[in-house]
Amino acid sequence: MVLSKLKKNPLLRKCYYFIKSIKQYLTIKPFHTFKEYCWYINQLSELKKKTDNPNFNKIIYYPCLFDNLKTTPLEPTYFYQDSWAAKKLFELKPAKHVDVGSSAKTIGILSQFTPITMVDIRPIELSLDGLEFKKGSILKLPFEDNSVESLSSMCVIEHIGLGRYGDDLDAFGSEKSINELKRILKPGGTLLISVPIDKENIIYFNAHRAFSKKYLFDLLSDFIIMEERYLYGKEVTESFDQDKGFGTVFLMLKKK
Repeated sequence: MVLSKLKKNPLLRKCYYFIKSIKQYLTIKPFHTFKEYCWYINQLSELKKKTDNPNFNKIIYYPCLFDNLKTTPLEPTYFYQDSWAAKKLFELKPAKHVDVGSSAKTIGILSQFTPITMVDIRPIELSLDGLEFKKGSILKLPFEDNSVESLSSMCVIEHIGLGRYGDDLDAFGSEKSINELKRILKPGGTLLISVPIDKENIIYFNAHRAFSKKYLFDLLSDFIIMEERYLYGKEVTESFDQDKGFGTVFLMLKKK
């Protein structure tokens, strides 16, 4: 009922997504917090009564109040897309891989079985064997034309030019990003990407863009689509379903 009204009323839809986006900044719940502190104090009191282990006599108060959940919280997009990308990279087994702007946690793990050069506008302050970092922009990558054999950029293209991560505003940021990835990839090279997909092109400012399938695939006309997967909510499918609206597409591409 609510979804059908949102689809019919553009203004209502915009208000809904705006309220949804700022909800994360309005999470102070005094009564719930007070209840959890009472639980914490009770737990602390019970722990102090248990003096069976003489090896731990010192206690430092470090309350973690909101982790006692019935299920493990997971963001479906990153859970599924990163697992998919890891599987593809393991199957491809490139001698060396280049990633542009994907999750540093995921790329760090993947670098332990495939040497990876990671490029991002925001430097990482940690080092790891198998992982080389280069500061750079997806709009001007530090690689020669047709020089990269294996490339990825997961959940990145849709953000470029919206200012969210400190980049300049650019109405064609996503299109330029795709062209730059295409520039550095060798003919026959593999590209793994993921982007939001919807019935039409939409800017969710300043979070990301969503692409219609036709527009996205037109932008990727210089690639052969080797595999496509679509995530709607918590379901991954092999085919696009326009009736489901907003989703995320995972693509394995080969440059022509």
